[in-house]
Amino acid sequence: MSRRVALSVVAGAVLLGGAGAFVLAQAGERTRASAHSTARYSAPDGNRDGSLVFVTDVTESSDVKSVKVLAWPQHSSFAEKRPTAEDMAAAETAVCKPAGQDTVRCTYTARVTDADAKSSPRGTWHVAVLVTAKDGTTTLNTEAADFTVR
Repeated sequence: MSRRVALSVVAGAVLLGGAGAFVLAQAGERTRASAHSTARYSAPDGNRDGSLVFVTDVTESSDVKSVKVLAWPQHSSFAEKRPTAEDMAAAETAVCKPAGQDTVRCTYTARVTDADAKSSPRGTWHVAVLVTAKDGTTTLNTEAADFTVR
């Protein structure tokens, strides 16, 4: 084999190896992100309890271990310092079900009693979402959706 051909083969192998490493690095950096999030708050009415329903779609669904949800008022201690993954440890877990290729739809529902509604701060609330993968990596969105308590 001539020197020129040998150098071309080596250069091609290095180029293909580099491209493969780039693809693997990109695949390793994929995050489980919540998207298309909505929150719907219904106040109690008469003898009927109200509710908070939060729905989000999470990509990279095969790797999702859990999705935690925390609603927090705009005028609270979280306003200056957003919720952290540690704050989310005690948050409640959403129920997730497959919703297409590589996506799960996660739903969190909380009952709101009359006493809950009366003691809750009025105004804008935000919903924080912590997605935890099976390998332990996390993705936190501190304002995935908003709703108003009147």
